[in-house]
Amino acid sequence: MQHLRRRFHLLLLLVLASLSLTLSLNKEGLYLQKAKLNFDDPNAALSNWNPDDETPCKWNGVVCDSSSSSVVSLDLSSSSLSGPFPSVLCRLGRLSSISFYDNFINSTLPDDDLAACVALEHLDLAQNYLTGALPRRIAELPRLKYLDLTGNNFSGEIPATYGTFQKLEVLALVENLLEGVIPPFLGNISTLKMLNLSYNPFSPGQIPPELGNLTNLEVLWLTQTSLIGEIPDSLGQLSRLVDLDLAYNALSGSIPSSITELTALVQLELYNNSLSGALPTGGWSNMTALRRLDASTNELTGGIPVELCELPLESLNLYENNLRGELPAAIAESPNLYELKLFRNQLSGELPSDLGRKSALWWIDVSTNKFSGRIPDGLCSNGALEEFLLIENSFSGEIPASLGECRSLLRVRLGHNNFSGEVPAPFWGLPHVSLLELIGNSFSGGIPKTIAGASNLSQLILSVNKFSGNLPEEIGFLENLLEISGNDNEFSGPLPVSVVNLAQLVKLDLHNNALSGGIPKGIDSWKKLNELNLADNEYSGKIPGEIGELSVLNYLDLSGNRFSGEIPISLQNLKLNHLNFSYNHLSGHIPQDYAKEMYRDSFLGNSELCQEIEGLCNRKEMKNKGYIWFFRTLIVLAGILLICGIVWFYIKYKKFNDVKRNLDRSKWTLMSFHKLGFTESEISEALDEDNVIGTGASGKVYKVVLSHGEAVAVKRLWGQSKAGADVERGAIQDDGFDAEVETLGRIRHKNIVKLWCCCCTRDSKLLVYEYMPNGSLGDLLHSTKSGLLDWPIRFKIALDAAEGLSYLHHDCVPPIVHRDVKSNNILLDADYGARVADFGLAKVVDDASGKGTMSMSVIAGSCGYIAPEYAYTLRVNEKSDIYSFGVVILELVTGRLPVDPEFGEKDLVKWVCWTLDQEGVLGVIDPKLESCYRDDVCRVLNLGLLCTSSLPISRPSMRRLVKMMQEIGSRSLHKNVAKEGKLTPYYYEEGSDHGSVA
Repeated sequence: MQHLRRRFHLLLLLVLASLSLTLSLNKEGLYLQKAKLNFDDPNAALSNWNPDDETPCKWNGVVCDSSSSSVVSLDLSSSSLSGPFPSVLCRLGRLSSISFYDNFINSTLPDDDLAACVALEHLDLAQNYLTGALPRRIAELPRLKYLDLTGNNFSGEIPATYGTFQKLEVLALVENLLEGVIPPFLGNISTLKMLNLSYNPFSPGQIPPELGNLTNLEVLWLTQTSLIGEIPDSLGQLSRLVDLDLAYNALSGSIPSSITELTALVQLELYNNSLSGALPTGGWSNMTALRRLDASTNELTGGIPVELCELPLESLNLYENNLRGELPAAIAESPNLYELKLFRNQLSGELPSDLGRKSALWWIDVSTNKFSGRIPDGLCSNGALEEFLLIENSFSGEIPASLGECRSLLRVRLGHNNFSGEVPAPFWGLPHVSLLELIGNSFSGGIPKTIAGASNLSQLILSVNKFSGNLPEEIGFLENLLEISGNDNEFSGPLPVSVVNLAQLVKLDLHNNALSGGIPKGIDSWKKLNELNLADNEYSGKIPGEIGELSVLNYLDLSGNRFSGEIPISLQNLKLNHLNFSYNHLSGHIPQDYAKEMYRDSFLGNSELCQEIEGLCNRKEMKNKGYIWFFRTLIVLAGILLICGIVWFYIKYKKFNDVKRNLDRSKWTLMSFHKLGFTESEISEALDEDNVIGTGASGKVYKVVLSHGEAVAVKRLWGQSKAGADVERGAIQDDGFDAEVETLGRIRHKNIVKLWCCCCTRDSKLLVYEYMPNGSLGDLLHSTKSGLLDWPIRFKIALDAAEGLSYLHHDCVPPIVHRDVKSNNILLDADYGARVADFGLAKVVDDASGKGTMSMSVIAGSCGYIAPEYAYTLRVNEKSDIYSFGVVILELVTGRLPVDPEFGEKDLVKWVCWTLDQEGVLGVIDPKLESCYRDDVCRVLNLGLLCTSSLPISRPSMRRLVKMMQEIGSRSLHKNVAKEGKLTPYYYEEGSDHGSVA
């Protein structure tokens, strides 16, 4: 009995304890607990939502009223929460603010439940995965002031009820899938201060004149919303408007004079439209608060009004129009002016002489105009000038000495003008300049030793001038130099020995000078050199065999010199697109790989190089040698064949024995990242030339069939045998190896190629991957087998690759930037599933600064895929990958290479936009694709153009891109017969070498 009584007391205590726990949390806490159960919380953002607490007021994201302890605000931004919107929150009677910004809230919004949030004033659900129609009854909320639904997948038209908001001040519906036209009834929301409908695929329509009724409006953004027609005069009634953005549309007509009545306007953006007619000249003086005018990329004609330049402007951007006349001198009187961009117009006359004296100018770009005269002395009077671009004008005179003291300068481009005289000595040594371009002028004098101070210089472009004298030794101290272009000058003397220290050098072009001496020893340090052009000089001596070790060299021109001796056999290691040794004094045999008719013009003018290619030497010499030459040639050829056979046998035999010896004496270090069913010896024994399936700059790739029948791909990085025993043990390859191992070793995703393991010895480095039977997308798409890739397969490949990159950018902590996204780095399995591969250039984004951007010391990536801002600023973030992926999308849609001689000077991006404009969509789409898919192909083409926008901010995130592609995929399941129609490429703005990406 006592035992039963003890058990009863224990049970009673448990019940009371449970009841106490339940009663300890108030009703609002219970509602929040119910909301918590609604979410998947991978980052434990709700871990301190403890049911043992009396109130939820100390919980993460919860704010309570201090007097009543009622919940008034819930902010769980950027918490990685997923699940539907918890409608139970509307039971919190005093909840006035909800923010789930940047999460994974999905499904549709519960319209009727939201209408119960009667106390709600602030609702931020931006950057989520919400779908369906916009909630109609949300307009019934009597206190709602702020509604932000940006970056979701809402579709359909804007509901008519949205014209009935009672107190709404902010309405942001940016980057959704909204349709129809911008409705006039939005002009009824008299309380609105901000209206942002940008980046939605609305139907073409005009700006509703009714928007002029929003007299409280301060911000109006209608960027890229398919606007057509003229700008209505009624917008001049928006007296409080601070920011007006109508860019990336198809607006026509002239800028209405009523715009000049917007006396509070700070920023006006009208670029990338079809506006015509002159800028309004009447009423400019009324815009006394104007700080920024951006009317770029239109078809404006006429001149720049003096009244405009008399305003206290901060920024004047009128680039890419058809403006004529002179730049009014009044612009120099603007004390706040920091940015002046007038490139690609037809402006003439001189720059105002006082420009820069009264304002801290930091960016001047007046390229591609008809300006003349001298550079104003005071451009850098306030020590702020960073970007100075005067390309393609008729400027003359000398560079002012004052610019030699402008230590803030970062980029200088004075090419293709009429400048003359010597460049001031201090100007050569400015410490922060990364690009110095003086091409196509009449500059004279030499390069002084002061250039040693230009420690940040990466591009030195001096071509087509009258520079003379020796190249100074100090030029070899500039370790960041990527390019030296000094062709068509009067330089003389030898090439400085110090140039071998330029390990980052990509291009060296000094052709058509009077340089002499020999090529210095040690040039094998130029591991990144792509172009070497020393033609038409007075070089002598032998051609160094070290050139054969420059593995990425594809342009070699040593013609028109006095080189003698034999051509090094090591040059056969190179894969050259251009080779020219003509008109030297070379003798001996031409290397076998180049002893072909296609290379005949590469060896002209070398009288002793006549044995291998018919027609190289003259007929008289051939006749004099007669039969003796014939028999001697036969004997030599027989001897060569015999020697080559013996050498080939010896090399194969030695390689076989070397592998055996290495296995015996070298201890392999194996690092595995998955459970393995093979050993390192099984891999190394199969590295035979017969198993090679690919060769690149970093090494060879082998297909190895294991004992259990499965195959793996093995990348063997070039070792000492390829690069020489004294090349710092393959430091270049080590970077790629370390990046590959560090990246692939710690990530797991179905669309990222799997790295099984890596094996290392003192001499070798192996990376073992899963084998992809269908090879790379690039090889398949641009071969005769491209017919195997119908549109559903191409779309699947694009979506798979996008999901892989989205994982790198958004799900890896910290994020990873691939830096070499291209079709050849997207591998395909047996079912054409795509995997992102080759992480040798991948970098982790250190976001400690909050910018998520890295400054690189050298351009990395592949031609045709490099984002314009990366190529010129060397700053890289996820947006660089998105541009490259956009090029891959265009490859899939067009079936064309990213760079093709057929494009001329264009790349694929510019060719697509040009062809769309000239021929329409049918001129772009791959003819191998069936017409029934054209609707979906056009949608994906638009995504490709969006990703390759020249402005990084206009490119979507990879997460956003995946959502848009999934939406296209789901639509295609339910669509009817595809409709023919013209594609309007409104996502694309052609990149400018003069603008922000110059």
